[in-house]
Amino acid sequence: MPGRKMSDGIQERIKRLILDRRLAPGAALPTETDLMALLGVSRNSVREALKALQAMGIVEIRHGFGTYVGPMSLAPLVEGLSFRTVVGHYQGRDSLLELLELREAVETGLVARVVGRIPEEDLALLAGLVDRMRAEAEKEDVHAETDRAFHLALYRALGNDLLSELLDAFWDAFHRVRTDLAERHQDPRVTWRQHHEILDAVRSGDAAGAEDAVRRHFDDIRRRLATAARSHH
Repeated sequence: MPGRKMSDGIQERIKRLILDRRLAPGAALPTETDLMALLGVSRNSVREALKALQAMGIVEIRHGFGTYVGPMSLAPLVEGLSFRTVVGHYQGRDSLLELLELREAVETGLVARVVGRIPEEDLALLAGLVDRMRAEAEKEDVHAETDRAFHLALYRALGNDLLSELLDAFWDAFHRVRTDLAERHQDPRVTWRQHHEILDAVRSGDAAGAEDAVRRHFDDIRRRLATAARSHH
C-alpha cells in the first residue's frame, strides 16, 4: 500500500497546484518534466498520478500535446452509478429501483421550488418539448433525448449548475442501465400526458400539484419496473 499512498499524495499535490495557480478547465498543466522537478518525484510516479486524475475528469491527457485541466464533468459518476446498478441487479438487488428512487427524491424535492421562478422563455421551451413528445407519441416512441431535455429545462431556473449536472448524471445513469435491464417501455401517450400534467401545474403556479404530478410520473415508472422484474423471474 505504500505505493498507493504515494500516488494519492502526488494526486493531491497536483490538485493543489491547479487550485493555487487558479487554472481553469482547458488550461495547460506543467510538463511531466516540470512536474517531476516541482514535486520531486519520478516520471512514472507523475504519469501514474495523472492517469488517476484523468479517470476522475480532473485532468485531460492529450497525447503529443500535453496535459490540461479537465472539464470537471460528472462522467465518472455516471459510469460508477451505471456499473454499480448492473452489478447489484445481477446480485439479486432491486438496484435499478434504488437508482429511480434517488432521482425521484431529488426531483420531487425540487419541483415546488421552481414554481413561479421559471422565465417565460423556459416555459415556452417546456411547452415546445411537450408538443414534441405528443408528436413522437403519435409515432409510438417518445425519444429519450426529448425527455432528458424536459427534465433539464424544468430545473434550470434554479440557477445551480452543479444541480443541473447532477440531475443529468442521474438521468443518464438510469436510462443507460434501464436499456440493458428493463425491457418493458412506457406507453408513449402516458409519457406525454404525464409531462403535460407537470407543465400545467408549474405554469399555473400550483406547487403541490407539480409535486404530485412528478410523483405520479415516478410511481408509474416504478410499477413498470416491478412488472418487468416479475416477468424475468
